[in-house]
Amino acid sequence: MSIVAPSLEIAVLVLGVLVLLFEMFADQIDKRTFAFTAMLGLATVFVASFFLTSPPAEAADSGFWSFYTADPLAIFFKRFALVTTVLVLAMMVDYAPVVRDSIHAASPQAGLGEFFALPVFTCAGLMWMASAIDFVMIFVSLELVTMSFYVLVAFMRRNPASLEAGVKYLILSALSTGFLVYGITWIFGVTGETNLARVSAALVNPAVESAPALFGMLLVLVALGFKIAAVPFQIWVPDVYQGAPTPVTAFLSVGSKAAGFVVLLRVLQPFLVMPQMERLLVLVALGTLIYGNLAALPQTNLKRLLAYSSIAHAGYLLIGVVCLAGEAVVFYLVAYLLMTLLSFAVLVVVAQQTGENIEDFNGLAKRSPFLAFAMLIAMASLAGLPFTAGFLGKFYIFNAAIAHQQTALIVVGVITVACGFYYYFKVVRAMYWEAPAADVAVPVSGISRLAMLAMMAGIIVLGIYPQPVVNSLRRTTEHRLSACAASGLAAR
Repeated sequence: MSIVAPSLEIAVLVLGVLVLLFEMFADQIDKRTFAFTAMLGLATVFVASFFLTSPPAEAADSGFWSFYTADPLAIFFKRFALVTTVLVLAMMVDYAPVVRDSIHAASPQAGLGEFFALPVFTCAGLMWMASAIDFVMIFVSLELVTMSFYVLVAFMRRNPASLEAGVKYLILSALSTGFLVYGITWIFGVTGETNLARVSAALVNPAVESAPALFGMLLVLVALGFKIAAVPFQIWVPDVYQGAPTPVTAFLSVGSKAAGFVVLLRVLQPFLVMPQMERLLVLVALGTLIYGNLAALPQTNLKRLLAYSSIAHAGYLLIGVVCLAGEAVVFYLVAYLLMTLLSFAVLVVVAQQTGENIEDFNGLAKRSPFLAFAMLIAMASLAGLPFTAGFLGKFYIFNAAIAHQQTALIVVGVITVACGFYYYFKVVRAMYWEAPAADVAVPVSGISRLAMLAMMAGIIVLGIYPQPVVNSLRRTTEHRLSACAASGLAAR
């Protein structure tokens, strides 16, 4: 059997290794060159992804590649991971002076090469997660991503906040990994399979006990709940987001969450035969919506506000998961990518001049009209104002909830959206209504300005004319949704 899709992951891994090798022997050049090299390499892989031919669906049922799929959903999320990593690397270029000042070594650029190489390995893990259809492969790819984040979160280890964030993330992530392995063990013990398709076929068999399998799935959901920051597994998010380097926080918020949701969509499919699963997901979604939005209301630090915002957006995405609205979930993730990375990109630049608190953005419209307008677009989209990608993302999610008659999710979702308007527009008020503490201009590098312009254009275009993207996503998720529906009908 000829499988061409894994060449994407292999190319990304080779790129990461080459960046690490070359930076070891390049003491005299600016290490930020390796960030641009990695961005160019990932962009090349992204373009190459459009020329791959996916193997037939039945090819994954047997043979060596039975743990791997290259369906349209997997290809889409591979591209998602590549774009996210390129944008994060662009933020890291601006953040390099902060990292350089935090590392005391003989060389003034010590550590920067690793700082730019680790996101490449993380990207490879995210791409493997997108194609994983076997619990063993899900575990391996998840650990590749998590171990890279261990290092990135605590990278500025002489900074007490970064070190604390790294330790908290390490301990809680290790605990969630234990839940994942234990859950996989229970499921394998009941079904004798780790491949998701074969697990689904085994669960339909009336001779298989459903209670132990459901218990195993609950343990797996605990681990995935940690990755997507769903209540009650969100306790790590505020401190880790605040203490980690800002570009790493953006990567955690977008890349890790997206990979967690694509794995969740795949893993849930075999267990849709159990009605208890839907009720559990509804409760988790309600708790996540309420906690994330209410906890964000009193925040004065922008990174912590975006951390609680990330929890709230996980709640909206869970509404789509409950309703099996794959198209809505994927569109929301695309919108979330643009608006979240845009807000963090502005934060990276402003924080180096003033700070991370909301009051540090006072009068930003006078000091840097471009940055203020970029943050305005990001906050408006996160809040869900019309003519932005965030508005249509929420529209598709709520439309799916109405179609599935999820009244409780609709009511709570609408109320919490109103909460979001309050805390997002605290930032807008600070930028446009408050007087600046010091009239100091905020410079923006060319690479950051280009990345911000691209994200702003994406938010506005998706908010006004989403049809091409929606049609593409419909083709991407059509097979997945039909498979889920067939699984549920077969059980009933």
